[in-house]
Amino acid sequence: MADKRGSRVADRTDAIMRTTLELGQEVGYAKLSIEAVAARAGAGKHTIYRRWPSKGALFLDSLLSLNEPELNYPDTGDIEADLREQIHAAVDLLSKPPLGPLYQALLVEAQQDPQVAEALNERFIGPQEEKTIARLRKARDQGQLSSDFDLSLAMALLSGPFYFQVLIARQPLTYEYVDRVIEAVFAGIGSKAPTTDGGRDRGRRRR
Repeated sequence: MADKRGSRVADRTDAIMRTTLELGQEVGYAKLSIEAVAARAGAGKHTIYRRWPSKGALFLDSLLSLNEPELNYPDTGDIEADLREQIHAAVDLLSKPPLGPLYQALLVEAQQDPQVAEALNERFIGPQEEKTIARLRKARDQGQLSSDFDLSLAMALLSGPFYFQVLIARQPLTYEYVDRVIEAVFAGIGSKAPTTDGGRDRGRRRR
């Protein structure tokens, strides 16, 4: 009996989150309401509020429930190329319809709702930052980057321009913009480990 009840609860939860995303794509986040979600999903409004205290919390869970591919880093031995490939994948995932506009709306909501901001950081932004730092640390340990390479500073310099582009400038993210940011980061903090023959830095993308 408990298993059947748990299955019904899970099915109801999935239906509510699917409906939230459907309505979000149709009317946009600003016009989305828990009342509209409840009506279309055939669920009680109070049922939704018991699980999610706000529209932002419901929207966050719904967005993160999508079975999207994980944004994991490749390891080809070229840290710049690997960063470029992974961040290009993130651009495809987070800046294009249908997910892009919804994710951007979630970022805006996080600026106004501390609980949404905390949950977004804990469940998505934080884990992605950890992956980036881990990949940079591995490159440093392999000698692709200088031994005094500042991982935290590099992470801030890599991520900051992208959030500025989305939240402040309200401009689309493009591969060209990503590539310019990556090249500026590596050039600006002198990240490359010197070669023994005084030639080009090891791991630098050949032009």
